[in-house]
Order: sequence, then structure tokens, then C-alpha cells
Amino acid sequence: MPELHDRSFGARTTLRVGGQARRIFEVADRDELERIADLLAEDEPVYVLGRGSNTLVADAGFAGTVLHLGEGFSAISFHDEGDRAFVTAGGSVDLPVLARRCAHEGIAGFTWAVGVPGSVGGAVRMNAGGHGSDMSASVVSATIFDLVAKRFVVKDLEALAFSYRHSSIQPTEVVVDVTLRLERGDRDVEQAALSTIVQWRRAHQPGGANCGSVFTNPSEISAGQLIDQAGLKGHRYGSAQVSPKHANFIQADPDGKGDDVAALIEHVADAVELATGVRLSTEVRMVGFEEQVHG
Repeated sequence: MPELHDRSFGARTTLRVGGQARRIFEVADRDELERIADLLAEDEPVYVLGRGSNTLVADAGFAGTVLHLGEGFSAISFHDEGDRAFVTAGGSVDLPVLARRCAHEGIAGFTWAVGVPGSVGGAVRMNAGGHGSDMSASVVSATIFDLVAKRFVVKDLEALAFSYRHSSIQPTEVVVDVTLRLERGDRDVEQAALSTIVQWRRAHQPGGANCGSVFTNPSEISAGQLIDQAGLKGHRYGSAQVSPKHANFIQADPDGKGDDVAALIEHVADAVELATGVRLSTEVRMVGFEEQVHG
């Protein structure tokens, strides 16, 4: 029987705000994924939670099941074909951990990921990126478990249909693992590149309770620049504040409210549109808010 954990959902996210889920399963391995699929009711809302770095939970909570992949999805393996290095990583692997492992192995092309605080599974689903690259640049294929069809499938790059911060992966599909095609490089060079990215991130991005970049960047200018131009850096709504350090980050106070964060996101989008004519789109996954509105 899959292990049922406490229902605290918002506390598991990097914003650390929001309510509970109806139930949360810690999924040990592939066999448990299949057993959980049999437990789900038809049309039951499901949320696959990685590190929770791109997730905002409503204070009313989530009337569905949360799945969190455990140690059985944390394997990393490497093999070479000529000057190409192929890396397979489980869906629960932390992206910065994978970036550091690749650098340690002398593998080039994945150092950008050390600054992205998410899991491999979440990174594939949203085509995470930063520092001039993203997942689509190196993904060969991903193994997916379809909770509705109750089967494992392998999706190649074309089937994943990556675009900016988006893929074809559906809410009822779980990223089990991903295979990347990278290049052989020099260990010292790659580790130096990691250090540069980490130092840049510490200098330019806030710590504390936040969910990373809130809005996707329009084509001509960054979202942070637009928010700054609208005079919103440091703007506060209740227990949530636009970061004074980087305007595309929103920070939540200790014991803050998910609904305050959501209201501030909406206010920023409205104010930027009024000031610049550009409507920003959020890349944050808003969970439980629709149920709250319609329930």
C-alpha cells in the first residue's frame, strides 16, 4: 500500500504558504505509481509535486491528491557515445544536484541548471531554463507514467513539444525519468562555470520564501524590467511583497497567506498592463484557487 503522509501542501512549497491537500502520497517506486493509479477516483484532481518551487497553493487548500516522488526516482547514470555524454536522471532528482554531478563528471551543457531550484520532473514539464539555455536544448526523451491510462510511455523530443516554459505533459502524467544528450568537457572549466552562476544568483536574486521567477519574459524585455518600470519593486500586499532585490520575485512573510501572493500577482499584472500595455503571464502553477472560486 502506498504511504499516506500528512496533508500539509502549502508548507511543502518554497513559498511555504497555502492550505492542505485532501491526501498526499510519497511514491516509493514505479510499482507504487501503478497502485496509486488504481486508488484514484475518475476525474479526481491530481498534482505531482517536485520541490514545490513553482507552486502556489490557495489558503483553502486543494481538494485532490498530491503525489511526491521518493528515493526510487532519484537515480542518475552516465554513458558516453563518442564525444557525446548521455545522462539519465530520475524525476525526483534536484536540478542543481544534477548540474553539479554533470560538472563533476566533466560533462558540459548543463551548468545553467544549478540556479534552478526545481526537480528534474518539474523541469521537464515546464521546460525550465535559465542563463541562456533550457531543458529542450538537451532532452532526448522522457519516461512518463499516465495515471489515467495506467501505463508507462516514452516520449521523444518531438512528442514533448517543448516551447517557452511549456511542454505537452499533462497534469495526470508523471515524469519518471529523463535522458539528456550533452557534451564531454573539462571538469575544472565546468565547475568554475557553476561557481560563477551561483555567485551571480546570490548577488541578483533574493533568498527567503519565494517561488522563483513569477512571470514569463515577453519577447523584447524582461518581466522584471517591466515591473520595475511600473514602480512596483518592493510593493506589498498583506503578507506578500515584490522583492526589492529583483522585481520578478515575490516573497511571502513567515506564516503568510497564499491568497495574498495570488492577489499581488494579479495586481502586478494589472499595473504593468496599465503602465506599459504589456500583459504579463505567470509561470507559477496556481493550485486550489479554481476550486475556491467555484466551490
